[in-house]
Amino acid sequence: MEFSRRTQRIRISGIRRVFEAAGEDDINLGLGQPDFDTPEHVKKAAVDAIKDGRAAGYTSNVGIDELREEVAEYVGFDASPDEVLVTSGASEGLHVAVQALVDPGDDVLVPDPGFVSYDALTKVADANPVGVELTDDLRLEPEAVKEALTDETAAFFVNSPANPTGAVQTEDEMRAFAEIADDHGVTLISDEVYDRFVYDGEHVSPARFGENVVTVNGASKTLAVTGWRLGYVVAPTGAVDEMVKVHQYAQACANAAAQHGVAETLNDERTDEAVAGMRDEFEARRDLVTERLDSMGIDCPTPRGAFYAFPRVPDGFVDACLQKGVITVPGEAFGEAGEGHARLSYANSRENLREALDIIEEVVAELG
Repeated sequence: MEFSRRTQRIRISGIRRVFEAAGEDDINLGLGQPDFDTPEHVKKAAVDAIKDGRAAGYTSNVGIDELREEVAEYVGFDASPDEVLVTSGASEGLHVAVQALVDPGDDVLVPDPGFVSYDALTKVADANPVGVELTDDLRLEPEAVKEALTDETAAFFVNSPANPTGAVQTEDEMRAFAEIADDHGVTLISDEVYDRFVYDGEHVSPARFGENVVTVNGASKTLAVTGWRLGYVVAPTGAVDEMVKVHQYAQACANAAAQHGVAETLNDERTDEAVAGMRDEFEARRDLVTERLDSMGIDCPTPRGAFYAFPRVPDGFVDACLQKGVITVPGEAFGEAGEGHARLSYANSRENLREALDIIEEVVAELG
């Protein structure tokens, strides 16, 4: 049996490889999902849709009207429901965006280090990922993006708040990214799935400032429903028309119960309160992690959003932690420039974080 060149260009995620090597009782600082329960009113809305018979059949390929309307209201920039495509998670949103916007042989600029899917999805499209290194404080600079552009560049990714770094781009930077996209006729794919977990500064979508922006977001992180697989893409209607061609053959539609549950709660005051509670707890955990790392002499730019820290670590750190029962993710899983780092997720209890940090302190002392 022969396999496609596309799949031969990619490999199993470095995150997955670490998980497969872990033991049942290990403390998992590698998992990228909130450890909170889904808010009760969100659960109820989805369950009611099931009980009422509204979630048993296919929905429209683009998603139910109610959810598209709520998303258009939510996103923080001028958008109409016709510019919204509901997807099976933000991950599928990224996939359909790349498939619709990028031709074989095109270049796509990806943050380095950056979320693992950007590189892989570009290769699946038979295009070429081009890494753009971050600054020392782990931000993506507009000038670096501009310098990396060539005639072959079709698109570039911006992720704020960012995975794996926790960096948050400023309003001026987001404006500059949008201007680069408009001025050079390339598409900015803005991954905003952690938009409500910002601790320093504020989240600003570049779609406020330009036309060539595709915004990808979802309910998974902020509503603690990663298993519901509910995401969305907001883009000019012409782009949505092209993306839905890919979406309809791969997925037909997103999960119907999840669509109804999120439609009824996305802009609810109770949701705002629940998310604010999660955000405050994540901020407290962030401070716990960064203060302990600093006391160990570990260099770690302060994450301003999401729920990840990306410290510089000694050689052998990830394996040594794993042997002692703490799962972290090697920085090189996120790009060549991630070498010498590790990603630590603080989506875990403070008790587990303290225990893990005690073990990390031992590892750092042993590795010198």
